[in-house]
Amino acid sequence: MKVSLTDYISITIHQTDLKLTSWVKEKLAPFNLAPEQNLIMMLLWEKDGLTQNEIAEKLDKDKTNVTRMLGSLEQKGFIKRTMSPSDRRSLHVCLTNKGKKLECEIIPITEEFHRMVTKDITEEELREMSRILLKMRQNVQ
Repeated sequence: MKVSLTDYISITIHQTDLKLTSWVKEKLAPFNLAPEQNLIMMLLWEKDGLTQNEIAEKLDKDKTNVTRMLGSLEQKGFIKRTMSPSDRRSLHVCLTNKGKKLECEIIPITEEFHRMVTKDITEEELREMSRILLKMRQNVQ
């Protein structure tokens, strides 16, 4: 049986995702941080005090998964969730001192990751890849 171009692309995307995720997992393991938890931390390092709903929206994740990940981050002492004084249904997520200190250790890993995966790829190629991946994601929605 011959593999079609779309099958080949699907396989390549899957293999690439596995390789990238594996690299990130290995680098984050010493910090007791999973790749998806790291995405939440990156959002909070950019803007502390987001609500759980804002985090779920920005990551395009369902609220149940975000709640679970936040619970884990809270147990690890990286974040604290507090009720909004203006809306008791809304929880704000804030970094703890431990979570803030973690940024200094994780950002260099993120920068190394970006350098590694974009090595020998032009900005034009990156823009094109981003455009195509966005289109594929929209096709699935």
